[in-house]
Amino acid sequence: MSELAPGRYGFDDVAVGDYLLTPSRTVSVADIDAFAAVSGDRFEIHMDDEAARRHGFPARVAHGLLVLAVVDGLKNAAPAQFKAIASLEWNFTFRKPVFAGDELAARVAVAEKRAVSNPERGILGLTFDVSRNGDPLQSGRNLLMVYR
Repeated sequence: MSELAPGRYGFDDVAVGDYLLTPSRTVSVADIDAFAAVSGDRFEIHMDDEAARRHGFPARVAHGLLVLAVVDGLKNAAPAQFKAIASLEWNFTFRKPVFAGDELAARVAVAEKRAVSNPERGILGLTFDVSRNGDPLQSGRNLLMVYR
């Protein structure tokens, strides 16, 4: 189990337990508004501080799927990257709310490797641990098809 050095990694280049650390990114009100516009999800906790407070939150809450999308982008901007073809599956848990101004980062680890019938490809099972200053916010799993 080791942190991957900068570079691009295919199926045969990684072992179970290898991981990368993403850069960080701060979620903004503009991000929340843009995601609401694109997704059509204008549930009131995302759009209005007062409505969020009525639901027990201190301020507007970022969409869980926005955070997932940001984290996938951070993975793709990390110095160590996978030679990806396509994501095949996502399974995520939203443990704590994310607010505008929160700085996010993730640890992405190889949890499994699966060979497929095409000898030029393989599937990596990746785990994601998303945090705000070390405080766990989201966790999940992604099946990523990569080149060998």
